[in-house]
Amino acid sequence: MLGLMQDRPLLISSLIDHAATFHADTEIVSRLPEGHVRRTTWSLVRDQSKQVANALAELGIEPGDRIATLAWNSDRHLALYFGVSGAGAVMHTVNPRLFAEQIVYIINHAEDRVLFFDTTFAQLVGQLAPELSSVETYVVMADREHMPDIPGIPEGRLRSWEEFIGGQSTHFEWPEFDERSASSLCYTSGTTGNPKGVLYSHRSTMLHTLMIAARDAIDIHSGSRILLVVPMFHANAWGTPYTAAMVGATLVMPGPHLDGESVYNLMKSEGVNQSQGVPTVWMMLFSYLDEHPEIDPHELGLCVAGTGGAALPQSMIERFARDFGAESMQGWGMTETSPLCVIGRLLPKHEGLSDEERTQIRLKQGRGIWGVDLKIVDDDGNRLPWDGKAFGEVWVRGPWIASGYFKGEGGEKLDAEGFFPTGDVATIDPDGYLQLVDRAKDVIKSGGEWVSSIDLENAAMGHPAVAEAAVIGVPHPKWQERPVLIAVLRKGCSATREEVLEYLSGHVAKWWLPDDVVFVDELPHTATGKVVKLKLREQYRDHRLP
Repeated sequence: MLGLMQDRPLLISSLIDHAATFHADTEIVSRLPEGHVRRTTWSLVRDQSKQVANALAELGIEPGDRIATLAWNSDRHLALYFGVSGAGAVMHTVNPRLFAEQIVYIINHAEDRVLFFDTTFAQLVGQLAPELSSVETYVVMADREHMPDIPGIPEGRLRSWEEFIGGQSTHFEWPEFDERSASSLCYTSGTTGNPKGVLYSHRSTMLHTLMIAARDAIDIHSGSRILLVVPMFHANAWGTPYTAAMVGATLVMPGPHLDGESVYNLMKSEGVNQSQGVPTVWMMLFSYLDEHPEIDPHELGLCVAGTGGAALPQSMIERFARDFGAESMQGWGMTETSPLCVIGRLLPKHEGLSDEERTQIRLKQGRGIWGVDLKIVDDDGNRLPWDGKAFGEVWVRGPWIASGYFKGEGGEKLDAEGFFPTGDVATIDPDGYLQLVDRAKDVIKSGGEWVSSIDLENAAMGHPAVAEAAVIGVPHPKWQERPVLIAVLRKGCSATREEVLEYLSGHVAKWWLPDDVVFVDELPHTATGKVVKLKLREQYRDHRLP
């Protein structure tokens, strides 16, 4: 024998045990759907996770069985994260923003046996229950006094959270099993066809957890007080709940209260120094601050504003720096990649650059993190150079990258080298910074040249009157396609087509300038907050250009 290291399986249960042992009194703060704030600790979350495991065992839940949630971010949802997976079952977080028929499809496709849900979704669950063929038990994540009346669920199959775990012991021996066993399940929220399931393993989750805590990744540590705005049903909240347990960070969770005023008040009262959320939420926060100029955001003490889910506009980077004194940091990934693949950290050699030059680097999604291999390819599958100019579809490979979809949906996905197609089009520069230019299906080709809708949208959102923007290509008799900008104006602001185009003329190439600007009250979004360009293209396919 050579005397090698101990061979211990990488299991999610080890995270919550570590948090309860070494960070027992660190707070977990949750604003509940009912409105009030509940405070607990990592130690108490561990106790509840073990009560969950005991209650599931009493129901006859077996290893590999799927357990669903329709819930916001809270300490109870956190206890399910560890109790379900720790017991060997599969934690299935369902996105409540999907269409009702998609939710029914997902739960039935996953064959979930238990459904936990917040009171916010009581009416929805009551409506869907008759169609949910596999669900045997429904648990409302509320105490007895907040139990809603749900006539659609048969008698005896509905319980409150207190009833479900109240009589259970806080002692439970976490089982040991193969680290490659399934731990959690997330479904994509595509704009066409049925959502597809992505099945994570304990091993993939643990490796992802270890990496994103690193200083050159997201840098979560015991001093972090993280406002977790990204929902726990979006790719496991980007893996943050697991990493927070590993390092003993404080989690501050807003529940469904994501309006600007609620987010600001929670940040202020809880001393938040890091945050994670999609740009849409920060736009609502900025709108609230615009209405209250007496507020000085510097007083919040926010150090890092993490974003993902959509490209970060330059105006947002500049505002976080100017008004908050905070560093904006974006990453890129997807449900199929756990999700982190690249992170937008600056390098030491960038320290001497001007603020404008550093901002231009921050606009890129970031450099690859350890464990993820990247390549960009042309339409024939040939690798393209990392010169910051050549653009092609991004393919990824690594221990937390999906090999395919749950139950084989969609067929074989990997190429001969084991890379997974992302559907995103990007450039990669010599320093390894990836910059998205479009989704493959959204690329605009005009006169044989490529136009980046993402760059155009970011430029448009720099206009003081533009709150949100989307760029699509519409048919053109000479140039094949030309870009059209569809914009939502900020509350109380006005702008004309000519004013927006004049502003853009100083920020983008002349031939990128949109042929038209259309103002709308709102843009269509997916369940994860991304603009549905397919719907816009259908709506404006016959749009008459000036």
